[in-house]
Amino acid sequence: MLTERLEFAPERDAKIFSAVPAAPAVFLLRAADARAEPYISKTANLRRRLQRLLGPVEERTKKLNLRDRVREIEYAPTGSDFESGFLLYSVLRATFPKTYSDRMRFRFAPLVKLHLENEYPRASITTRLGRLAGRSLYYGPFLSRIAAEKFMNDSLDFFKMRRCVDDLHPDPKFPGCIYSEMKMCLAPCFKGCSDDEYVVEVNRVRAYFDSAGDSLNRDLSIEREAASARLAFEDAAAVHARLEKLRPILSQLPEIVQRLDRLSALMIQPSHIAGSVTFFRIEAGKITGPIPFAIQSTEHAKSQSMESRVQEALDSFPLAKTKGALETMEHLALLKRWYYRGSRIGEIFFANAKGELPMRRIVRGISRVFRGEKPETENKSTQTT
Repeated sequence: MLTERLEFAPERDAKIFSAVPAAPAVFLLRAADARAEPYISKTANLRRRLQRLLGPVEERTKKLNLRDRVREIEYAPTGSDFESGFLLYSVLRATFPKTYSDRMRFRFAPLVKLHLENEYPRASITTRLGRLAGRSLYYGPFLSRIAAEKFMNDSLDFFKMRRCVDDLHPDPKFPGCIYSEMKMCLAPCFKGCSDDEYVVEVNRVRAYFDSAGDSLNRDLSIEREAASARLAFEDAAAVHARLEKLRPILSQLPEIVQRLDRLSALMIQPSHIAGSVTFFRIEAGKITGPIPFAIQSTEHAKSQSMESRVQEALDSFPLAKTKGALETMEHLALLKRWYYRGSRIGEIFFANAKGELPMRRIVRGISRVFRGEKPETENKSTQTT
């Protein structure tokens, strides 16, 4: 992970400082005492940071100084804040397997969970992943729990799946709840529907979440056109009102919010290597990379198109190792932190329902990231204002 290593000696500090780049990096300082914990951090300027930590001790200062303790410096240059953060996480996880989570101060991403393992499925908000091989499905990541709850509740208003959280034991004598009284739930709690009818409704909800609302938008559009064709204008107007209510819910849904096991994307970041950008691959919420991608092809590959070279780079990614639920949650937390940042560096491109990445857009994105230009979405919003 950390590619460079230097022996540190106080009497040779000037030479050592000049040997490290004045650029972003993740670094580790190791003491002569093998029992001492290493110091691990990231910085925007490695040379300046090491001069502060390992330079001569200043009089009357409380700044941390490790000059007389450190005997070895390990570091790896990085090209972006995201790359620094992901590398720092990887190094901390390997070095402090019991305490790295506290050091990273993770804020796990809120997700909508569809409890398909329950006899009578329901939806809820969670920041914890269950068994990845289980039947339950997860959708996200959302910016906040409030945003996830609003999307889920507003969406479920279009369906009649239960909102209660208890495990049901259907009893015809049960009085039901306000949702059943308002005809907003099929009320399986008191056998208000058959089990098959409830399964059909759950499948409609699942299709809605799987398609980011497109399935319901399509069904309502067909229903409205059919009502208009048979001159049932009042029915058409009622369906149109539902469509108008649905559209703001879907228009505000971030592109990153997808079914987790189908979340596939390519992230492009600036690189510390001249003439290159850096690729990260996201599969089912898990991040792999970085892999450098040279803007100019090598002499023997000049006949290749940029799209084919990008595909070659994607094919060269190592197979994502099976990660547990906790590690997937950590990767999602890092991805969420970057994606929802007010002004983020780099771009991300998501695969479509068939798992295909938008190669033409990716090629343009590579150019923008390399040149330090604004992302595609920012350019569009600027043009419309």
